[in-house]
Amino acid sequence: MPAHELDGSAIPALDGSLPPQARAEEARTFSAYVHIPFCAVRCGYCDFNTYTAHELGGGADLLNYAQTLLTEVELSQRVMAQTGIPARALSSVFFGGGTPTLLPGADLAKILVALQETFGLEAGAEVTVEANPDTITAELVQTLADAGVNRVSIGMQSAVPHVLEVLDRTHDPARIPDAVELVKAAGLQVSLDLIYGTPGESVADYRHTLELVTALEPDHVSAYALIIEEGTKLAAQMKRGVYPYPNPDDQAEKYELTDQLLNAAGYQWYELSNWARSDDRRSAHNRYYWLNQDWWGYGPGAHGHLGNYRFWNVKHPRAYADRLQAGHSPALGMEIPDEQAQLLEDVLLQTRLVEGMAESRLGLSPQTLAHRCTPLLEQGLIDPAALERGRIVLTLKGRLLADEVVRRLLDF
Repeated sequence: MPAHELDGSAIPALDGSLPPQARAEEARTFSAYVHIPFCAVRCGYCDFNTYTAHELGGGADLLNYAQTLLTEVELSQRVMAQTGIPARALSSVFFGGGTPTLLPGADLAKILVALQETFGLEAGAEVTVEANPDTITAELVQTLADAGVNRVSIGMQSAVPHVLEVLDRTHDPARIPDAVELVKAAGLQVSLDLIYGTPGESVADYRHTLELVTALEPDHVSAYALIIEEGTKLAAQMKRGVYPYPNPDDQAEKYELTDQLLNAAGYQWYELSNWARSDDRRSAHNRYYWLNQDWWGYGPGAHGHLGNYRFWNVKHPRAYADRLQAGHSPALGMEIPDEQAQLLEDVLLQTRLVEGMAESRLGLSPQTLAHRCTPLLEQGLIDPAALERGRIVLTLKGRLLADEVVRRLLDF
């Protein structure tokens, strides 16, 4: 039976053909995520699909990767047209990794131009490139700006050398102000990404990082608690007792400090781990994810989402390149989630947002809704004024216990 006739998980067709469920009934935005899998060094905490450049060859190496990826761009246009998915200009493009800026700036520009020529870009579309501080040069930033990039997300993580050392981050924190200034000088927005809760990081260390961030005045800040992923170098070190495991109370204190200092500097929380100087500086691309819009994920291991159809590519860059060179789709798996899975996804994502989730999405009777929400109100986890307006919005305390709130709303 063809994959597109199945509900649940299946293997996509070799030609990349899409099932009817990829056609959304309602209007949705369309975005592109472009995965660049290269890193100079694989960080000890990271379980992303990344590779040091010397591991790869053929169509997956630095020299040929852009051209390989363009083959998938052509394939995506063809199979969407064959499925009857209306042509839409891209609302956002996000180059993630890995370290996208290890790819030559001209290659990043070539990919962006191809996406624009293939689909078009909406007026004011957000185009973001992730970058490590030590890869940012004036020449690179100008090349990106000239190509249409308007936002750079810098992986700062910390301003404290011994914290960066534990994370296996190789950049010099003294370079961060220079990198920020180069991006600003080219007229691009700046986002800084932080990690808190690293073993050995004191509250004073983290306060120092936040104070540098606010002094640099980026447009946007993301701050994530360190998560120990199975199979990473850092997880192995913790199992051997080299480092202690993260302390939830320590991470909660640092989250509250993040919110406090960023609010005082004029930033507003709009998603669990994200703050922006103004509404127009929020990450549009990520909001499209959280609001269940459509996107195509290009590159090895990238995930896509069209209507109710989810799909993902083979992980290894060589396998990805080999499939495309053979004229096949790089998609490895697909899924059409059932109603219960879609509900769980919506509640998980929408409750993370500052505007929260419409209580009607739960599909509960007034009595059942009150039964589930009353304890959350009594414990100060959701906002009572928002609930009166029909929306479930987390308080600061609720943000610290977001997963618990979701469990109680769904009664599991």
